[in-house]
Amino acid sequence: MKRLLTILLAGLTGAAPAQTFQPPQHTRPVPLVASAGEAGLIDLADQGGAIERDRAPHWQLAEHRRLLGALNGLAPQRKGTVDAYVVAAALDSDPVFGREAREASKVLGRRYDAERRTIVLAGTDGSAQSTLPMGSPANLDAVLARVAELMDPAEDVLILYLTSHGARFGIVYNDADQGFGAISPRRMWSTLSQLGIRNRLILISACYAGVFVPILSSDTTAIITAASSERTSFGCQSDNDWTFFGDALINRALRKPQPLVAAAAEATQTIATWEREASLAPSEPQVSVGKEAMRWLATLDARAPAVVSAPVGRPANAILSGSGR
Repeated sequence: MKRLLTILLAGLTGAAPAQTFQPPQHTRPVPLVASAGEAGLIDLADQGGAIERDRAPHWQLAEHRRLLGALNGLAPQRKGTVDAYVVAAALDSDPVFGREAREASKVLGRRYDAERRTIVLAGTDGSAQSTLPMGSPANLDAVLARVAELMDPAEDVLILYLTSHGARFGIVYNDADQGFGAISPRRMWSTLSQLGIRNRLILISACYAGVFVPILSSDTTAIITAASSERTSFGCQSDNDWTFFGDALINRALRKPQPLVAAAAEATQTIATWEREASLAPSEPQVSVGKEAMRWLATLDARAPAVVSAPVGRPANAILSGSGR
């Protein structure tokens, strides 16, 4: 009745009723997943595979232009300077991931002096259609390849932030009812190895993200994940501003002028406190930092802003529930 009155009044006054943006929804079953079985899903994830459907030609052209514009906007590295290239990707279209990737790119870009060396791949933030390239396996591959072209692998660093739902075979790609896929640890290792990106800080906010640690760990790699390979992580409700991991690490700990290792320890403690207060099973975030990675981390951490920036958005533990990701 209230909606009907609004429409009638709008007709009398000549004003159109206010429209509220509705983020894309997951309403249809994921194709092939039900019949593929675990082996099929692992094979798909190992290939970084994705299924795209119902993509209109004009949408595909617009997406191509969005990605090309982002790639062309990246600045080359500066010889003799340890440059950081920040890539933040939300691989699921639920707005919580879009919000998290956007703000993570700002915090990481500011902390690691990556102005004009930052790319965000993400769907909507919940307020309007996204103007960014989508977070898909194919787009992520293209961005990483472009970063590899521009950086000096001997001195520069990739800062990679991934946020989405996760599974025991990797991190999940799901763009509403149109895009489906996954990226496995093996696929990520293969991509970075082929591109020659050795110096890398990899941050993964997803359930079971610890599956990435064994294969991606190296002397020149720092990797922090939201959970162990056997645990879920929390905070992924669509209307949240942050996941637990993103809020604790990015929105709080990494806004402070402290080394990455100290920030990781702080975030781990914060997450444990939230989980304990909500009677949630511990997610057990994982941290692995190679000896050589400590060297370039020290250089980057020394350039971090001395002034603490304030957290933004609603705290991830404001909606405490027992649902995992």
